[in-house]
Amino acid sequence: MLRKYSLTLHDVFEAIASNNANAGGNILEKHAEKYIVRGVGLIRSLQDVERIVVKAVAGTPVFVGDVGQVRVDHAVRHGATVLNGEREVVSGIVLMLRGGNARDVVESIKARIEDIHVKQLLPDGLKIVPFYDRIELINAALSTVYKALAEGVVLVVIVLFLFLGNVRSALIVVGTLVLAPLATFIVMDQVGLTANLMSLGGLTIAIGMIVDGSVVVVENVYRHLSLQHGSTRKHSEVILAAAKEVAQPVVFGILIIIIVFLPVLSLQGMEGKMFKPLAFTIMIALLVSLVLSLTLSPVLCSLMLKRGSEEDPWIVRSVKGLYAPSLRWALGNGKVVLSVAVGLLLSSLMLVPFLGSEFIPTLNEGSVAPQTIRLPSVSLQASIDIEKDMQRAMLEFPEVEMVLSKIGRTELGNDPQEANESDPVVRLRPLDQWTTARTMPELMQKFRERLTRVPGATFLISQPIQQRVDELISGVRTEATVKLFGDDLEVLRLKADQIAGVLASVRGVRDIKVEQLFGQPYLTIDIDRGKIARHGINVADVREIITTAIGGSAATRVYEGQQRFDLFVRFPEQYRNSAETIGNILLTDASGRLVPLGDLGTVRVEEGPGRISRERLQRYVSIGFNTLGRDIGSLVSEAQGKITAQVALPSGYTITWGGSCENMERAMARLRIIVPLTIGLIFLLLYSSFDSLRQATLIILNLPFALVGGVVALWLTGEYLSVPASIGFINLFGVAVLNGIVLVSYMNTLREEGRSLDEAVMIGCLLRLRPVLMTALVALLGLLPLAFARGIGSEVQRPLAIVVIGGLVSSTLLTLIVLPVLYRWMESRVAAPVRQTASEAAKTARTPLLPSSRNGQTDEPEPEPLHP
Repeated sequence: MLRKYSLTLHDVFEAIASNNANAGGNILEKHAEKYIVRGVGLIRSLQDVERIVVKAVAGTPVFVGDVGQVRVDHAVRHGATVLNGEREVVSGIVLMLRGGNARDVVESIKARIEDIHVKQLLPDGLKIVPFYDRIELINAALSTVYKALAEGVVLVVIVLFLFLGNVRSALIVVGTLVLAPLATFIVMDQVGLTANLMSLGGLTIAIGMIVDGSVVVVENVYRHLSLQHGSTRKHSEVILAAAKEVAQPVVFGILIIIIVFLPVLSLQGMEGKMFKPLAFTIMIALLVSLVLSLTLSPVLCSLMLKRGSEEDPWIVRSVKGLYAPSLRWALGNGKVVLSVAVGLLLSSLMLVPFLGSEFIPTLNEGSVAPQTIRLPSVSLQASIDIEKDMQRAMLEFPEVEMVLSKIGRTELGNDPQEANESDPVVRLRPLDQWTTARTMPELMQKFRERLTRVPGATFLISQPIQQRVDELISGVRTEATVKLFGDDLEVLRLKADQIAGVLASVRGVRDIKVEQLFGQPYLTIDIDRGKIARHGINVADVREIITTAIGGSAATRVYEGQQRFDLFVRFPEQYRNSAETIGNILLTDASGRLVPLGDLGTVRVEEGPGRISRERLQRYVSIGFNTLGRDIGSLVSEAQGKITAQVALPSGYTITWGGSCENMERAMARLRIIVPLTIGLIFLLLYSSFDSLRQATLIILNLPFALVGGVVALWLTGEYLSVPASIGFINLFGVAVLNGIVLVSYMNTLREEGRSLDEAVMIGCLLRLRPVLMTALVALLGLLPLAFARGIGSEVQRPLAIVVIGGLVSSTLLTLIVLPVLYRWMESRVAAPVRQTASEAAKTARTPLLPSSRNGQTDEPEPEPLHP
């Protein structure tokens, strides 16, 4: 029809574009009134489009309807949503604005959906059903932390009652345990910290530490009251003196624990976003507990404690009965003790290479995302059929509740992917209903084995959030990624296949995905510039035909109320559905003759790249993979060695590694710098507190020995050295320093009162045994529920809890045995004891003094030589 009326496609396009507009004519004043002048020319119906004049021939108009067909049609589909292998559905996602609260947003959306259903705003039979609810994961993770928090509080309270042996004393400490979290929540709200998995996990970690200050204060007050029978001192004066006696070590100890978390605040990237709330919560909780222990605890002691008891609780007496001879033997065999301690330290350090390393343990999200990848040339309908086969295979597992897949991309393009890729969400039933497997990795492996029998696709098994996070890190939805940079696509493809082959030989590698550079069919129109020059045609004329006639171009927009639709101009399908028909499309040359498009170039079908990725202006191809049953650190190290040895890269081609291993290396590199600086700051605080270089060094020497139990605990439980485990070691340093300060400061006090060195060591250790054991036990038992938790969210916190528990066991034992030996050795070399000469001290080196007991108490010992 265009040839009949001697029209071009450009004429039709311009006519439509220029016949859809309103016009403003300013104002018209008449008879004291003002009129607004406007011209209305917007398209309102299909008939308006058909009646647009394209050309007039001998006074007869040629309308759009004369040269083409005007109809309402759908846009070209680039995606689909499939449910449970049965049918297509319509899906939508909710995007939260930055800074929003996930719980509030999702709850508001649920309320709106319920309102839509109640008011029956949807047609009959239609309803909105959530297929992935972020709140479910949040609630499950918070439930795990709440449970661990409650169990930890119960265990801490039990320890307090057992070791204090006095209901009122225990209730005073429990008061701090109750009020400190409440005050912490208030401060968190003021500074904008939300209650999430990491912040509540931080509070759980701090539960055992927030009572440390109160334990030391209350225990010392109770002990002083026990010694005041027959004394004329006022009750308030005794309590004040007892609180002042331990105030300095408590303040310094808790401040040092706060300082040891400063390295966590220096973390950047994803690890910083995850663990900074944890560190902030711990620091807030400790500051609150410090204030309460120095203010509320003495006040409650004055109100509730009238007198103490001269008898220790049975559990303390039992422990002292075992500890006293052990300490006496250790002081008499210092070299043996130190040799064993150093041996244990070196042995634990030898275990470090066998631990394995990872960034952060994989969180069990309660859902699986088996990304389906087909050939780039697959049609949308064929892609839908393959997706249905995958979904039916997944539904064979009793653990699977629902499967929904988004294929290709949406009209908004907020999640761009082609029709050969899908983004499924497999919704799982609660963990206690699983029968095929007991853990998420086991279930995912079962899924892999079943999906290998689905033809036409490969699968990457991951989880929804994990998949998105991996994509944010490296651009690929896998745990780790190898990026090969270079210029030639053919060389990139060849070397990428070689790298994939090497990765397949590495134990623990799963779901290898090589970016599909080729395999996409192209219908290429190669314009011959010599031919178009002979016809007086420009490249722009050919480009317009390709863009508009074949692809379709939007000439204008049509408005219907609040909706707007593009009005496309293109050739009918029968004139653009093959290379032959496209080659027969006619163009008009400079002389007015019609020239077929095939005469102006070559029209052919060929294979080309499906995607070309660039980073830092360089082409690259990605080789992504997931892991199973092995830590990412040793796996990447082995893979790097094999690739270097087996894959020869041409000049100008380089390899980089991305994914969780990249985050792990960045976090560990930063901690290796910040942690030593923090330890140096702690050393300066210790030096300023004790005004003694050797005693500050003595307490710092306790830190390496705290590593022993943490490393052994990781090795025994099979956990990897990760960012949470590293934070566990940092936490462990703080508790170890606190116990060291409590012990050393009291031994110094005894020596200032005139006690000999041996007396000060023995009496100080026995009198401080209870607060040291209590601070260690409450911290240990407070984390015990996290170590054994198996609910959703426990994976991230478990390595931290295991490190602290194991480290506290070794640190407490070494603090009570090794630290007194070192203290006695260092102090004996510097100055002579008060009551003994240096020669006498040497004679009694193997027969240290043990204070006598009076009704189980050792507060007023009488020196009594003990013979070997």
